[in-house]
Amino acid sequence: MYIKEEIKQLLPIKDLSNIYVVADFDRTITKGNSKTSWSILSDSPYVPNKYVKDRQNLYNYYRPIELDETIDLNLKSNFMKEWFQKHISLFIKYKISKDIFKNAATDLRIMEFRSGAKEFIGFLNQNNIPLIIISAGIGNFIETFLELNNCYFDNIYVSSNKIIFKNNIAVGVEDNIIHSLNKNEVSLPKNVKDKLSNRKEVILLGDQISDLRMVDKTKHDFVYTTCFLTDEGKDNIEKIKSKFDIVCEFNDNYFDLKNKLFK
Repeated sequence: MYIKEEIKQLLPIKDLSNIYVVADFDRTITKGNSKTSWSILSDSPYVPNKYVKDRQNLYNYYRPIELDETIDLNLKSNFMKEWFQKHISLFIKYKISKDIFKNAATDLRIMEFRSGAKEFIGFLNQNNIPLIIISAGIGNFIETFLELNNCYFDNIYVSSNKIIFKNNIAVGVEDNIIHSLNKNEVSLPKNVKDKLSNRKEVILLGDQISDLRMVDKTKHDFVYTTCFLTDEGKDNIEKIKSKFDIVCEFNDNYFDLKNKLFK
């Protein structure tokens, strides 16, 4: 595990009443090689093959754009919004039902926790530390995954793309689309903001550089930025280390991270 020298001096964190956690979900809380919440349906037997093919074509075109750090952020942001809108349009085009979502979500083999992540979430709950999950994924799947694993606790708030249904068929997304580059624009409900108002430090958990946008550092006393390295990030590790305070490499897990952060 890589930790910047100046951060080592601040660990372990002693005042748990002054901190909360903001986390990405796909490949941050779940394993680096786990299916994302956007790809769950493509592995299920409940959707037509045409949906799977169209979904893959979108991925092949837009995913390299998302990972390209040389593209102007405003331009990339437009591409990401376009990608998500087109994918949601596939749900509508192929009349993907709420039942299909539910059946696909209940297959626990699709997504897996990173080692120690479930225990880490339990620790946060036991110590009344709020966990804000800001995900560009599909909130329906994220919430179901947490529920099925018996860890959707009262201290957790999920801000993600919630697919809405009419007459059991997908018709769009609740509120604005959340993608990897507009997480900083997420507006939390007042009751959640009230819970965070007296907490001045944040632990940020992500798996790519764009996740740094989840938290505005100028609005907090301190932000511990943490990245879980994935296969897609291994060729960019030096830049990742320059951007994040803590980098959990392939052999590191949430047990290791908790021991460093809290003891």
